[in-house]
Amino acid sequence: MSELKQFKLPDVGEGLTEAEIVRWHVRPGDQITVNQIIVEIETAKAVVELPSPYQGVVADLLVPEGATTDVGTPIIAVQVGDGPPAAPATEAVSSPPVMGAVEPGIHGSPAPKAERQAVLVGYGVKLGTTTRRPKKAVATPTPAAARAPATPTAPATPTAPAAPTMPANGTLGRLEADRRRAGDAAVLAKPPVRKLAKDLGVNLTLLTGTGPAGSITREDVHAAAGGLAPAGLAAAGAGAVTAGLAVGTRVQGPREERIAIRGVRKHTAAAVASSAFTAPHVTEFLQIDMTETMTAVARLRSLPDFDGIKVSPLLLVAKALLIATGRHPMINSSWDEAAQEIVVKRYVNLGIAAATDRGLVVPNIKDAQALSLPDLARAVNDLAETARAGKTTVADLQGGTITITNVGIFGVDAGTPILTPGEAGILAFGQVKD
Repeated sequence: MSELKQFKLPDVGEGLTEAEIVRWHVRPGDQITVNQIIVEIETAKAVVELPSPYQGVVADLLVPEGATTDVGTPIIAVQVGDGPPAAPATEAVSSPPVMGAVEPGIHGSPAPKAERQAVLVGYGVKLGTTTRRPKKAVATPTPAAARAPATPTAPATPTAPAAPTMPANGTLGRLEADRRRAGDAAVLAKPPVRKLAKDLGVNLTLLTGTGPAGSITREDVHAAAGGLAPAGLAAAGAGAVTAGLAVGTRVQGPREERIAIRGVRKHTAAAVASSAFTAPHVTEFLQIDMTETMTAVARLRSLPDFDGIKVSPLLLVAKALLIATGRHPMINSSWDEAAQEIVVKRYVNLGIAAATDRGLVVPNIKDAQALSLPDLARAVNDLAETARAGKTTVADLQGGTITITNVGIFGVDAGTPILTPGEAGILAFGQVKD
């Protein structure tokens, strides 16, 4: 007999409470196996691939791509076993657990009130009952025959009659507004896209989305608008500007753009604010003669031990920082607020700040002080490549003790870096020039 199983979003890190669904690797109807990668999620620290704990057929994707959901929320339903399909996913969520069942793996023990989530290797999961917010009722759209004819997207000419009749206050009539709201409820589009469509006067129900799962993108809205300023701007403009002129004026796009902050950028914003207001920052600027360092870099590149390894001045700066940290261990310390103690670390987890398409991440090289120079070079290269590919793991982002940020790649001589929360020092490495 088949059974409908729901996979809940696990806690893939320490204290993470939510994640964004970046990309589904499966679709309803697909046959999947245990440990097959089914989805990519983005947390506040990294992009993580989640394997399936079940084998069966995908019944439904409960959370769409681009949506942010809480840990413990069901994200996918899988039909497990043979036989007729089980109850729909919505019923499985609301149905109470069967009392007196036996917990898998523990014979004779009563099952808890909330069904246990299958735990993947390396991932934990919060126990407890998780309920999804009820979906809003979708209003039935007005039949096509009753709708007003779609207005063309071409620019209006001064002699052409106005398409929809506008009230004196510049807003849509009550019936027209109700009709649009009813149709918009069934449109798949993110809130920023809906706002853009509203600003440009574009009816989303008349568009065909080109985004994931048929969602409407900003490009779709701009294409439908034809680059025209919304008619509503005329009412807000100066009295000397006529409505016809405002409608026919071409603009490059909206004057403002709003970008939702989530994932890595959300974590970065919180970390910067926390660091700036909880740790006093003192910056020392030094200009150093790098002549011998550049000569040493050239020699290292010719050695067999560094064959196939990228050697840059950053490698020797990192090695110098590791030596200096061993001589002055207080710079490699942290403050324990609860115990009111300074924690001096005799190991160095060397963080290297990396600017990526997803934002600033600071993965670290564990026990960097124990690595030889060739091994340190490989570790720095691997760290940079993994970060650029967006494959940095949560473990690589945790436990750093001191950090290097290389601002020289932007042609910057110096700067005031923000301390990574919990660390006592960060070295900003500027550009090397003659």
